[in-house]
Amino acid sequence: MIERVAVRTFATTACTAVDPEGHRHPAPEHEVTEALLEITDTDGVTGYCQIQPDHLRPAVLDKHVRPVLRGQDPWDRERLWRLMARRQRGSGGGFTDRALAFVDTALWDLVARKAGLPAWKLAGGARNRIPAYASTMCGDTDGLATPGDYADFAKHLVSIGYRAIKLHTWMPPVPGAPSVSRDITACQAVREAVGADVALMLDASHWYSRIDALRLGKALEELDFYWFEEPMEEASISSYRWLAEQLAIPVIGPEVAWGKHLTRAEWITSGACDILRAGPVGSGGVTPVLKTVHLAESFNLECEIHGNGTASLTVLGATDAGRWYERGLLHPHVDFDQVPPHRNSIADALDENGEVVLSSSPGIGDEWNFEHIGSHTVEMW
Repeated sequence: MIERVAVRTFATTACTAVDPEGHRHPAPEHEVTEALLEITDTDGVTGYCQIQPDHLRPAVLDKHVRPVLRGQDPWDRERLWRLMARRQRGSGGGFTDRALAFVDTALWDLVARKAGLPAWKLAGGARNRIPAYASTMCGDTDGLATPGDYADFAKHLVSIGYRAIKLHTWMPPVPGAPSVSRDITACQAVREAVGADVALMLDASHWYSRIDALRLGKALEELDFYWFEEPMEEASISSYRWLAEQLAIPVIGPEVAWGKHLTRAEWITSGACDILRAGPVGSGGVTPVLKTVHLAESFNLECEIHGNGTASLTVLGATDAGRWYERGLLHPHVDFDQVPPHRNSIADALDENGEVVLSSSPGIGDEWNFEHIGSHTVEMW
């Protein structure tokens, strides 16, 4: 039975930082505070999930998580997930899909550790290796400042094994962003640099109007891009239906829309996407994303898993969803494979074939440096 639910904040270091608009960029190495959710049962087994501490504040744990989990069997993940999801309505927006996802992921880690199995095998066991696509950071003023920078970086990515690349182009607060013309020029430069055999995708990061999105999508069709992602605000499903009806390039979505598998059912039946999109971190956890994958299968629709990390790898390994694993965010000035102090290894090392091999260890696949975390603990609640 579940005995303890706690969040531990700790000091570690990072080489990236987030700008005021929420986009991640390179930064000098600096100290940051991260957090780990810990769910422990009466056998002393603990499930872990790295979290954003502001999503699981003490009040959220006390009001919405502990009342559901304490004294319950962690194997009852479906029942526990549903009970927590029902508490979202009365939370006034305080218990988010992301917070729900963190708890669900920690429960999957806990039961997989108890079972002595990797979570991806416990959840379905469809495959143990997945091709990765390189997902770039957004454009900036140093490293990804010009279309030529993107072209050079794309050639490098192909040289180390990637056979698919997704571009994130320039977004505010970068001067002059967003710009359809600049985006098109970057996409042209990358296609010319890597040739016709590398799959390319564009995530336009949601700020365009319908007319701008259509113009950009038509250019991507000419460049034979594989998909077109989030050019507009996703709350407007009708805008995406309008766009998908006019483009031959597959429109993929939704990426960040609130509502878990229920929202994604609406996107399917509305004809708002050609490829479905869901990620455990943003869509309520492993449990609802597995539902989403099987929903897509029922409509003969591909479902690509959004975001990197072990929860995404769990869904990808458990099912046939997704042609690729999203590996990133990548930048010429950042060593993505550098292991941070609070981990013993990265969970998604790229092999010589451009694939990620899933962990065979019990749990969801993260290997924590508990010595560092323990000695650098800042606070627990």
